[in-house]
Amino acid sequence: MDGPEHFPRMDRQVIVVTRLNGPPFAVNPDLVQRIDSAPDTILTLVDGTKYIVQESMHEIIELVNEHRSRMIARAQEIQRESAELPSRADLRSAPPLPADPSDVSEPTTPASDGSSRRDGQPELALVREILEEDA
Repeated sequence: MDGPEHFPRMDRQVIVVTRLNGPPFAVNPDLVQRIDSAPDTILTLVDGTKYIVQESMHEIIELVNEHRSRMIARAQEIQRESAELPSRADLRSAPPLPADPSDVSEPTTPASDGSSRRDGQPELALVREILEEDA
C-alpha cells in the first residue's frame, strides 16, 4: 500500500489510499461519509462521490483515526506553545475607549496639506459635538 510516507507534505491534511485499478490518491478524511465493504471497499464522500479502493475497511478506519489523532495532538501542541509565550495583553485591534469621551487625547499626524489630522479617525471635536447633542 502506498501510504503517507510517499506524500510527506500531504499526510497532515489527507489520507492516501489506492484505487482498485492502481494509482494512489489523497482524500480529506473529514469528507468521508461512509465506508462500505461489499466485497470491495467503497468510500462515499459527503457529496455522494464514491471511490473503490484496495485498502480494507479496517485499514481506512485506522488511517482516519491516525489522522484525527495527529490533528488533536497538533492542536494541543499549539495550545502549549501559545501558553509558553509571554502575555500579549497589550496587543489589541483598537485601543480601549475611555469612560469619559472628553478625556480622549489622540496623537495627530501632519496631512499633506500641512494641517493635522488623525489617522483614519473622525475628528474628535465632531464626535464630542454629536455626543453633547445626544445628551
